[in-house]
Amino acid sequence: MRTGYQGSSSPSFSNFGRSILSMKRDPVVHSVDHETPIQDTEVVAFQRQVTERFHDLSSVDSHELLSVSWISKLLDVFLCCQEEFKAILFNNKCLLSKQPMDKLVADYFERSVKGLDVCNAIRDGIEQIRQWQKQLEIVLCALDNQKSLGEGQIRRAKKTLTDLAIGMLDEKESSTNLAQRNRSFGRYQKHKSLQHFRSLSWSVSRSWSASKQLQAIGNNIVVPKANEIIATNGLAVAVYTMSCVFLFVMWALVASIPCQDRGLQSHFNIPKTYIWGGLILSLHDRILDEAKKRERRNTCGLLKEIHGIEISSRYMNELIDSIQFPIGEHKEEEIRTRVDELRIVYEGLKNGLDPLEKQVREVFHRIIKSRTAGLDSIAKGSD
Repeated sequence: MRTGYQGSSSPSFSNFGRSILSMKRDPVVHSVDHETPIQDTEVVAFQRQVTERFHDLSSVDSHELLSVSWISKLLDVFLCCQEEFKAILFNNKCLLSKQPMDKLVADYFERSVKGLDVCNAIRDGIEQIRQWQKQLEIVLCALDNQKSLGEGQIRRAKKTLTDLAIGMLDEKESSTNLAQRNRSFGRYQKHKSLQHFRSLSWSVSRSWSASKQLQAIGNNIVVPKANEIIATNGLAVAVYTMSCVFLFVMWALVASIPCQDRGLQSHFNIPKTYIWGGLILSLHDRILDEAKKRERRNTCGLLKEIHGIEISSRYMNELIDSIQFPIGEHKEEEIRTRVDELRIVYEGLKNGLDPLEKQVREVFHRIIKSRTAGLDSIAKGSD
């Protein structure tokens, strides 16, 4: 099925798909009672494509999971699935105004609109990470490529690392404390580095809660019954699949990126008969396991690069605290090593944040466009 969006990870999907489909020749999805196989070839193809793409996402090792590059692949998957889902609706618009399809589609579009605020909050979170990146740059400028390290450079680096640690601690607290978040927003917005904060219209309200928004998105996602599958020629399964994909993508973004009142309480109850569902559940469990690690508990975001900032800056801070002047050759070599570690984290953020923000914007606009196109298809189908 050709779509209007071709993500960066999509060329590899067909290779994974062949390996998966060779293992199971039966239809990818069956109804809950195991008696009503999906016959519509378009829906079956959609199920297979979702399976292939989540197989790709779930095949990464723990080192790459929740990295900027992995989140980018996840958003690519969503954009591809969204386009294919929109094409299915367009090709079957005559059914969209009939029961129960009319309600199923309307519920999905209502759910997708709730994702717009999540995109807004994630965009704000990316901007916060960008501020931490700028602080890393200050430390690198103070300590990197210096013939000799003097007290002035060390003090400048120390002050910046202290500000960075305080900022990240405040962000951790604000992830579960909306009142604290309100105060920290006021302080950050007065900071001169945020005077050119782009797209302020994206920012969510101060009382907004990511956790509650995820709950709202997940409400009423119900496995389609056999009679619904038959009545909709399998389209009910496509809506259910896209709803689960959408919920998981929003949940993974909230888990990874700093935002107001983060929470990972969303549950995914997908029957085992949906092969793609097993892959989503596996990723869900892996992300929860990551969140339970001692060094990741109460973090402001599970993004791999955030963890890199925390670890590298803490080690550098502890090293600077142990320095006595004049700096000995051995201690200076230790500093150079820590600087190299900071540079790796900095470069990863420098290269990854802007493309990631563009993808979040694209998801935002694609949700709007897909909803508009879907409602138009419903209107035409009722004519």
